[in-house]
Amino acid sequence: QVQLVESGGGLVQPGGSLRLSCAARGTSVSILSVGWYRQAPGKQRELVAAIFRWGATNYADSVKGRFTISRDDVKNAVSLQMNSLKPEDTAVYYCNLLPTQSWGQGTQVTVSS
Repeated sequence: QVQLVESGGGLVQPGGSLRLSCAARGTSVSILSVGWYRQAPGKQRELVAAIFRWGATNYADSVKGRFTISRDDVKNAVSLQMNSLKPEDTAVYYCNLLPTQSWGQGTQVTVSS
């Protein structure tokens, strides 16, 4: 089974930026389709960005133009660059395959002044 490990969360002020990383272990990330998901308190988990094995990307409307998903085949990781962060982006962020397998621990992102 492929193992994906998230990192890079933290506390940031509104309008700030964070970069999340999803390191793949057990296989090359270049053959995977990977998504970044998030779950805010009291809400369902949602897919916010995806990168498919052929390189195409897709974004939720709520993050389009602010978030960028990318793949680094040398580092064997998928990153999520988050700019112009808003308080409503506060959530635990997870990376997972498409379709999903078991979930990791995720990384907390808190946007607050």
